[in-house]
Amino acid sequence: MADQTGERARDTPPSGDEVAFVPPAPIPGRRPHPGRFATLEPLDRDRHGDELYAASHGNGAERVWDYLFTGPYPDRAAFDGYVIPNAASGDPLFFAIRDHATGRAAGVASYLNIVPAHGSIEIGHIWFGPVLQQTTAATEALFLLLRHAFDDLGYRRMEWKCNALNAASRRAAVRLGFTFEGIFYQHMVAKGRNRDTAWFSILNREWPRLRDGFDAWLDPANFDPEGRQRRSLAESFGPLR
Repeated sequence: MADQTGERARDTPPSGDEVAFVPPAPIPGRRPHPGRFATLEPLDRDRHGDELYAASHGNGAERVWDYLFTGPYPDRAAFDGYVIPNAASGDPLFFAIRDHATGRAAGVASYLNIVPAHGSIEIGHIWFGPVLQQTTAATEALFLLLRHAFDDLGYRRMEWKCNALNAASRRAAVRLGFTFEGIFYQHMVAKGRNRDTAWFSILNREWPRLRDGFDAWLDPANFDPEGRQRRSLAESFGPLR
């Protein structure tokens, strides 16, 4: 049953069950993930730096950094302090999100906390520039990360964590099919402030139903000629246990 935030607890999760899993799961590679509305591209300073800076600075776009550990940046040169080390990192493994509607990179997402031995992985460090927010491309970009981790690499647990004050991120997790697991209080210090962290997850046994829902929602028949959805993602998932 969901509470007023839409967050719901998982029914009697198994504990101590024998696991049909042969570790380790493969580590995600630095490769593109193309979709119909967006493509995830391994983060690269020369290819993405200018577009990502423009997408996240100016005209109020700096709000995308409110709940992140860094940013915003005073100028394009300073932004390289974000792009260059993240482009070289393997965990987190960063991707720029290229919106097919504009042809420009307008957001970022990553795999992180990659634990192949336990089949556990997280998506995070997510931000969408204003042009990408609340678009089909943004949803598809995260679906591509989920699908690759579960279907191609065989992970058994996907995590989503965010500042407990970040209501938009918590709503996004629920919309994408994640289950709320609780709050880790005084978990971190971010930009000099206490951060309580909300935890969510999707388990591999839950993924097939969610994958079918994503596929149904992303089907061209689900959108009218103006690009408006006919059925919501929640409706495409069907009833939740």
